[in-house]
Amino acid sequence: MCTNIIEKAVVSGSGRGAQGWFPVTGANVSYDHPTQAPLEYSLNIDFVNEALGPGARIAVELSAESARALVRAVQAALEAGRRQYQL
Repeated sequence: MCTNIIEKAVVSGSGRGAQGWFPVTGANVSYDHPTQAPLEYSLNIDFVNEALGPGARIAVELSAESARALVRAVQAALEAGRRQYQL
């Protein structure tokens, strides 16, 4: 059964897809059945630029444990950058 769990965030950055680099303007995060990963459920992250159409998308499917490890790594890197550059 689908979970219908989805969160959206407005983001600013760049991503590299099949056609090269493009501006990323959004992130769609869901917890549901993956398309490709061999998991029953996964955390799915799509980095997108909806104005550029469906080709401007980078998809990632992670196990729950991997997603938690990613969150910890992101937080640690941001904290290290804040300490070093006083951001």
